[in-house]
Amino acid sequence: MKTISLHQVVPQVFSEREDLSSDVWNTEVDFTKGFTYLVEAESGMGKSTFCSYLLGYRHDYSGQLFFDQDDVCDYKISQWVEVRQQHISMLFQEMRLFPELTALENVDIKNHLTSHIDEQTVMDWFERLGISDKLHSKAGLLSQGQQQRVAMIRSLVQPFDFLVVDEPISHLDDTNAQLMADLIQQVREKSQCGVIVTSIGKHLPLNYDYTLKL
Repeated sequence: MKTISLHQVVPQVFSEREDLSSDVWNTEVDFTKGFTYLVEAESGMGKSTFCSYLLGYRHDYSGQLFFDQDDVCDYKISQWVEVRQQHISMLFQEMRLFPELTALENVDIKNHLTSHIDEQTVMDWFERLGISDKLHSKAGLLSQGQQQRVAMIRSLVQPFDFLVVDEPISHLDDTNAQLMADLIQQVREKSQCGVIVTSIGKHLPLNYDYTLKL
């Protein structure tokens, strides 16, 4: 997948609005592999809705969403599964860790599906993000900031063309936000993936190629 394109996409909840001013909704916009995008939003403007559309969790919109030349309205469940496993990785705002599993088990349960990242690299990422001492701690016992970093690692262990990061630093101080940004930047440079970061305020300190208003 090289391009994600939105053609006049409008969430149904905004369908009656005549004052909608956005760089994403009700316009033509492309997200291209290899570039880094910041999508800034005010609360209630559909930030998480936008992320859900990209993974096929929601379809309540008018307009068209394309992956390369494919209109996703025609996608079957098996095609959406392939998108989520091979093309788009999501770091969810709510993180979605299994609280009864350890930090490492939360990562491994995804990594074992694809065997995409070797064990030593995973260990290095835990060390780099300052949570190597939490490898065998249950996720439910970790702080919100620690959970956010575990979720970040989990999002990186599958193959993907685009990494989508939904409001990533609400629980991070500046130091750990920079550590996460540096890791994302390293992965982006190595894989030439696209990165889409959404934010309603403070955002990851990345080198953004484009900033869009939702």
